[in-house]
Amino acid sequence: MTVPRHIAIVMDGNGRWATRRLLPRVAGHHQGVDSLRRCVQACIERGVGVLTVFAFSSENWKRPADEVSGLMDLLAKALAGEVASLRKNGVKLHFVGDLDPLSLKMRTGLREAETSTADNTRLVLNVCFNYGGRWDVAQAAAKVAARGEAVTEEAIDRAMALAHVADPDLLIRTGGEQRLSNFLLWQAAYSELYFSDKFWPDFDEAELDAALAAFARRERRFGLTAAQVQRAA
Repeated sequence: MTVPRHIAIVMDGNGRWATRRLLPRVAGHHQGVDSLRRCVQACIERGVGVLTVFAFSSENWKRPADEVSGLMDLLAKALAGEVASLRKNGVKLHFVGDLDPLSLKMRTGLREAETSTADNTRLVLNVCFNYGGRWDVAQAAAKVAARGEAVTEEAIDRAMALAHVADPDLLIRTGGEQRLSNFLLWQAAYSELYFSDKFWPDFDEAELDAALAAFARRERRFGLTAAQVQRAA
C-alpha cells in the first residue's frame, strides 16, 4: 500500500467531544493531546515521514478567554511532559506560525523543544500554532520582497513556513466538517483530502488506517491525464 510521505491534520472536534459529555471544552483538548500522541506513534510505525497538525489557528484567539487560557496552559504542560518522549522516539519538532504574540517564556520553551529534538530523523512533527494559511502567504511574500527577489511561485515556496518539508500528500480533517479553515492554503494545492466524522479525541489507529487506505486508492495526476500517469508509472 502506498503510504503518504507527509500527512497534515486539522484536529477538529475537541470542544464538541467534551460538550457532549457535559465536560468543559478544555477537557476535550486534553483528550486531544492523547489522540495526538497515539497518532504520532502510529505514523512512525506506518512509515510516514512528516506529520503536520493544526493546534491553534490565528482565528482561535476569538474563542472564550478561559478556553484560550486553557489551551496555552495545555501547550506548556505538553512541552513539559511530552518532549522527552518525543526525543526518545526520534521525533523532530517544529513549531510553525506567528509566535510573537506568545509570552517570552512560552517562546523560549518552544525553541528549546525544537533544539532538543533537532537531530531526530524518524518523524518530523510540525505543530502549527497561531497559524493561518493567509498569514503564511503574506509573510512569505514579505520575505521575498525584503530580499529583492522576483515574485515567483518558486521564491514564495522557499519562503513559506513549511519550506523545510515537502507539501502534504494527504490532508485529514476530523469532526465532520469539510473545509480547510485557513490551513495550509498554499501547501495543500495538490493534497488528497480526507474527511472523518470522528471527533479528534476519538480518532484512533483504525481511523488513520482508513484514511491511509482511501489515499492508496486515489490516482494522483497533478494536472496530467490518467493515461499519462499510467504510462509514467
